[in-house]
Amino acid sequence: MTNMNECYCVNLRTAARRVSGYYNAALKPLNINVAQFSMLRRIHRHHQLSITKVGEVCELDRSTAGRNLKVLEKMELVTFSSAKDKREMLVSLSIKGLDVLEKGNIMWKQAQKNIEEKLGGEEKANSLLELLKTL
Repeated sequence: MTNMNECYCVNLRTAARRVSGYYNAALKPLNINVAQFSMLRRIHRHHQLSITKVGEVCELDRSTAGRNLKVLEKMELVTFSSAKDKREMLVSLSIKGLDVLEKGNIMWKQAQKNIEEKLGGEEKANSLLELLKTL
């Protein structure tokens, strides 16, 4: 393969930016982006997590997770509380965060459906997901 247009990395990165754009547009009425929404979903799934654990489940280093969580805290979507080990803080969704998550789920599902249609239907979309999971 000598043609840059056939580069897996370039094409996957371009596709990822486009896909993120679809989700960001769908979530725009809530003033959040897909990365923030994803973090809210993962926190909700685990109920209450340490900053370190948020980083692990979001595949981010602790400092990046902490910075992103501070943004969500300023948006009043998450709250922090002390853990048993006072050196660690626990994060959970606020009432506003739960509301944004509930409304966002509807918007996310619509974006998911739109992307699925662009890919040629559910079966093709699922095939793509399986291929991507092998990476």
